[in-house]
This record gives sequence, C-alpha cells and structure tokens, in this order.
Amino acid sequence: MPTHLITGAGSGIGAAVARRLQERGDALVLLARNAGRARELAALYPGAGTLVGDLADPDRLSWAFGQQPMPERLDSLLHIAGVVELGRIGDLTPKTWHLQLNANLVAPAELTRLLLPQLRVSQGQVVFVNSGAGLAAHAEWGAYAASKHGLKALADSLRHEEHGNGVRVTSVYPGRTASPMQAKVHQQEGKEYDASRWIDPESVATTILLAIDLPRDAEVNDLTVRPGR
Repeated sequence: MPTHLITGAGSGIGAAVARRLQERGDALVLLARNAGRARELAALYPGAGTLVGDLADPDRLSWAFGQQPMPERLDSLLHIAGVVELGRIGDLTPKTWHLQLNANLVAPAELTRLLLPQLRVSQGQVVFVNSGAGLAAHAEWGAYAASKHGLKALADSLRHEEHGNGVRVTSVYPGRTASPMQAKVHQQEGKEYDASRWIDPESVATTILLAIDLPRDAEVNDLTVRPGR
C-alpha cells in the first residue's frame, strides 16, 4: 500500500486528507510537534505511524529524526501544516517573521531534504499546500505571504531539480477554507467567522488526492482552488 507522510493532520485540510487516505487503506505517517501530540494523532488515526518534529524549530528536525525509526518507503510527502500571524509591516517584529518563515518555508524545505532519498526510490510525490497569499500579497498579510511566495519558489525549483529522478511536485493554492486557521484569521481581522462562506476542507482534500492519484504519464504542477459560493 502507498505510504504518505502528512504534516498538519490534526485539523482542517490535513485532517480531511488523512481521513480520506486512511479510509481507502493507505498507510499514514503523521508528523507531530511533540510526544503528547503524537499520542493524540495515533488515537485519531488508529494504525497510523507518527514522527515527532517541531516545524517551528527546523534546525532540530534532522536531530529529532535521528532518534526515531524512519519510514522505509515513502510515496508522498504532504506539507499541509502552516501558521499565520497578520500585521502591518511597520509593526511586525523579527519574532513574528521567524515564526512564519520557519514553519511555512524553512521546515518544509528541511523535511523535503531529509525525506528525498525515500521519495526518489519510490518515484514519489511532494505536495505543498500553499495559499492564495502565495500568489498575491495584501495589506497586513506581508509576513505570511512572503513565507508562501517562498514556498512557491521552493516547489518550482524542486520540480526542476527532481524531474529526472521521477519525483513529482505539486503546489495547491486554496482560497479561504473553513478551518481553525481561518477562524483565527477572522479574529485577527476583527470579523465575524461564518464557516459556511468558505471552502470545505474536504473539497481541498479532493484536489490533493486528484494530484497524487494522477497516472504517472502526467503531473499536476499547480492547482488553484477558490470559494464557489
């Protein structure tokens, strides 16, 4: 059975993808920020494996993985976790920049580096769940958008570098999606949150599964998903 490593499986899009893959019998390895979270994820997805590594501290991911058994085979690496902190450029501190750049860009780059050997053997796939902010930046979204624009560049470069190794690379750019992150964004914006206005995470999960299930004679490079209401 295919094996997928997923970040962000605890909620939102990541949870929808993890459920769908497990329901069809695929094997899951779920990244957790600490041992307690790993136990929670293992309870949510019986039979799934877990890895502990904090995306907020990408410098320690290599060390953390060296203390744990790694999956021998990996068919896809699904980068779905992310963090957001809104604010005007004139008010953002380096701490806020580092938080978003580390979790949204540097950690995915490091995870990919560490897992590329397995992906090359399987001729697997890397999926980066980006954001509409990775294509256009707006007021108060500067740090988050910068991290996501960087993620697009990471994916595009990786695609060129790994094409000869048979590794496919896809970026997915969802618009506003009903999730805990979106609820937090609305709180930061001072707006009322109505989940019914936004994309269901299951709809984004459908596009991700489309990309990874595509026959090997083709590759989806970029998928943009917008609210349909």
